[in-house]
Amino acid sequence: MSTLLIRGGVLYPADATDRVVPDGAVLAEDGVVVAAGPVAEVEAAIEPRHREDLHTIDARDRMILPGFVNAHWHEMFAMRFPFKGALRSASDRDDKPVFMALGGDVPQVSAVFDAFHDHIDRLTPDEALAIARYSMWTQLRSGVTTLGDVGSLNKPQALARAARDLGMRCTVSTWAADTVCAPGDSRFRRTRDTDLELQRIEELLEECSGDPDGLVRAWPTSVYGTNMSDELAAGFADLVARYDVPFATHVGALRNEAEVMLAYYGSTPVRRFADAGLLTDRFMAVHCGFADPGERALLIGAGAHISHAPAKYGQAGESTLSETRMIPEFRRAGLDVSVSTDGAAVPLGGMAEAMRAVWQLYNEMYADPTEVLPTDALAMATRLPARGLDQGDRIGSLEPGKQADLLLVPADDWRYLLNPRPLEGFLSLGGSMDVQTVIVAGQVLIEDGRSTGLDEDALEAEYLEALSSFTVRCLAVDADAVEAALRRRSEVVDRRRRARARHHTGWGNGR
Repeated sequence: MSTLLIRGGVLYPADATDRVVPDGAVLAEDGVVVAAGPVAEVEAAIEPRHREDLHTIDARDRMILPGFVNAHWHEMFAMRFPFKGALRSASDRDDKPVFMALGGDVPQVSAVFDAFHDHIDRLTPDEALAIARYSMWTQLRSGVTTLGDVGSLNKPQALARAARDLGMRCTVSTWAADTVCAPGDSRFRRTRDTDLELQRIEELLEECSGDPDGLVRAWPTSVYGTNMSDELAAGFADLVARYDVPFATHVGALRNEAEVMLAYYGSTPVRRFADAGLLTDRFMAVHCGFADPGERALLIGAGAHISHAPAKYGQAGESTLSETRMIPEFRRAGLDVSVSTDGAAVPLGGMAEAMRAVWQLYNEMYADPTEVLPTDALAMATRLPARGLDQGDRIGSLEPGKQADLLLVPADDWRYLLNPRPLEGFLSLGGSMDVQTVIVAGQVLIEDGRSTGLDEDALEAEYLEALSSFTVRCLAVDADAVEAALRRRSEVVDRRRRARARHHTGWGNGR
């Protein structure tokens, strides 16, 4: 039996009351929260049996936050070279708006997503695991304790194994697609066997149903309606009902999406999922910024969950928030609206940056600084996405009976001077790299910004080795270009190691 006491920080439990406890504490036993509140109240809950193995963390001058729940994420780090990645010019002056910009080239998006499916099968198990471990570690390092995979360019078994290795939570899925709306066509084209796609996700649901440590779950997801036949949608609905799980998909994400879906499938995006029986209160609609009035009514009537990635849209040229203002209106209508990071070949803005974006953008849209309060933004990154993953009874807030997943963020420098609201300072000038301590189920996984159980240099080296072999073997990228990029990175690592060695021997400290 192990007991953890975190005391003295500004506690943001992210519970339904959105309370703030200036001198707060959390007591956890065997990874479960026993008490959370004022220090005196929590310390009064410490029983004699707790003191036998009590570990105390001093959280003075820190915020105590629930672990971030990133319910819409994709592992895409295998594409770091070709997909807006390492082979780009250092200059950004010749960049062009493509792919998801200017309303979206939806047939091109559909074709790329279809091609991703086959790349996954080309990854060896060792490559898949090394890439997954590094990608997921970057999420953990930035404060994400729970991930929701909405289709990744990686093997779901590798994601599940990586989650267990890292000690974090992940709901895994498959890159499910059986059709494509190819450029130049006028109707969707079948690209793979529907029954095989359904078999893959059902096998994954079975594999994860009895996870012994409770870290890994599975759910069916559709990567995009443009890549889903009606038969695949019906199969998803059957799996959701039989396995009693939520479902997620990208829908209404781009301005041009409805026109393409009507042309290729004869129906609009949201209606297709509604007709399949998938549109319920366990339906997570990702990037849902474009829908006609009837579709909006369907989403609100169903009580759907809306997940969006506000820190990512500007980089991709997506007008998901600003063009229609539909997602903030869903929130006003009473739907759960959460923030997430999406995924790319290089790190995107993390959950801290997503919180800042939603706090600033919504308030600017409505000319009202109370439209989204800092504690609202926190709930959108913790409690609400936990509900979207159907785990609101276990994670997402610091309350008795829930898992002890939490973060410590320093709040003692000039950014917080004389500010009694440190979360406000964090959203103004903080970010992912400010997360100092990450705890999952009472286990300290990140301390002082470093992994407590993993060699981060080795993790990176294994990732780069796997990335190199996959990129050259499967993506036909020039081996010399890959080697040159890796050589530059090796030089950076060598300089970093020499700097650490100088620090440990006292160089630069007057010795």
